[in-house]
Amino acid sequence: MSGHPAFSIFSACIFPSPIMMSPFESKTAARRALFWIAVFALLGIALVLLYHDAEQQDSGYHYLFARWAWQNPRYLVNVWARPLFTFVYSLPSQFGYPAAKLFTVAICLATAWQTFRVAQWFGSERAELVVPLLFLQPSFFLLYPVVLTESLFALLFVIALRVHLKGRVKTGMLIASMLILIRPEGLFIAILWGIWVLFDRRDPRQWWRRIPETLLLASGMILWWAAAYLITRDPLWIKHDWPPDWQADGKANGTGPIWWYIAMLPLIVGPLLIAPFGFGLTRLLKRREQILITSSFLTIFILHSLMFSHGWFGSAGYPRYLVCVSPSIALISLAGWNDLARRQVRLPVTTARAMVTAVFALSLLICLLYFDGWQFTRDAQAVEEMRGWFRANEKPVARLICSQAYMRITLDRVPWENPAFSGNREYNLDLIRQSPGKTLIFWDEDTGPKWYRMRAEDFESAGFIRLKSQSFSLKGLLVRLPRNGFGGPRVQQMHLFYKE
Repeated sequence: MSGHPAFSIFSACIFPSPIMMSPFESKTAARRALFWIAVFALLGIALVLLYHDAEQQDSGYHYLFARWAWQNPRYLVNVWARPLFTFVYSLPSQFGYPAAKLFTVAICLATAWQTFRVAQWFGSERAELVVPLLFLQPSFFLLYPVVLTESLFALLFVIALRVHLKGRVKTGMLIASMLILIRPEGLFIAILWGIWVLFDRRDPRQWWRRIPETLLLASGMILWWAAAYLITRDPLWIKHDWPPDWQADGKANGTGPIWWYIAMLPLIVGPLLIAPFGFGLTRLLKRREQILITSSFLTIFILHSLMFSHGWFGSAGYPRYLVCVSPSIALISLAGWNDLARRQVRLPVTTARAMVTAVFALSLLICLLYFDGWQFTRDAQAVEEMRGWFRANEKPVARLICSQAYMRITLDRVPWENPAFSGNREYNLDLIRQSPGKTLIFWDEDTGPKWYRMRAEDFESAGFIRLKSQSFSLKGLLVRLPRNGFGGPRVQQMHLFYKE
């Protein structure tokens, strides 16, 4: 055992002994947790059935990479798509986009259960409430019925955390090393994990004797490099496949103030759950409890605050990035919830239950309105209508060029058919002119001009025949605000062009 007093105090704060619960309390909490999980399982299925795409194109592109990965193995080691994510989703994606989205629902349900088990390990009161405290985070709710990387990252993170807490340190490091194969944040979590290992008071050795073992945290990166080399025969594949907008100071997606993520806390934690989260974070930091939980949240929170404020590596300031550590956010909120509950012990039981019900019901309503208010999700309705028209008036298609991922999904075409468009309009137009006969272009008047600088008239001037154009005013299922912007009608126009 390391004899340095400062080391012992610090390590004791990081690794407190678990508080044992009685078997009856544990089983009761588990039944309640499973009830919450069943509720959100049904809700997740409903969201998949009602909303056919996602709020961003990334979901569709991740699905396409996974669906066609075995036909194009380079997708399995792609830097943007991420190897482990693409590999894991490659099986459910064979059954279609809805199946892949339902797989994400299952991943989120598993994340909730694992987070509940961590709460039990810490001996938290009302451990079952960590399930709604996880799902009612608006950003987590937004992602749980779509195909994005943060959800799988959160599951692997909480599994590694639970394994580590149970004393299987090496196994925990191996699992944590795989996080880099899902999202870039895995690098920084691995560094933090190494610090946890060095200060683990359960290990009797001197801290510096543990350093060689922390190299296990590089296992995932080594595996990625080896797989990339075997598939591509390029020893520098990861460098050569690096997205051009992921530069250290590229500012590709703009910048924001250093306090941006503080302002985003209502979307990260939940507007009605900020109070328990704030109380929980303050309490845990003040008492130096659950340091693994608070340090993981603060690491990602501070990291993205710095990245977005400086425009590093294309950081876009999305609240969803914090879903990576959503289990930590839920556990912190649970600590604050219990602290507030202890302060309200004098309230009548019926009053306390009414308050809890109101908070959860309103939080769920906020999440539903937030999910429904995204305009881009509604484009799927227009895409499907245009797809239906084309099926009724079908022409032979040798190649599909489209402006949105969901267009390719509905027609079930391989992603590599699309030309390698850039932000240069003339370059893109030249690629269009070189298209062979029987090329179908499926375009919209929002994403197409914004991303590729090309509009409908450009295709006609390039020799394409306009098959159909249609304007749409797309409304949400719940949010139907009259104004333009979030929650308002989505004004969109879709086009089909064909080259004989």
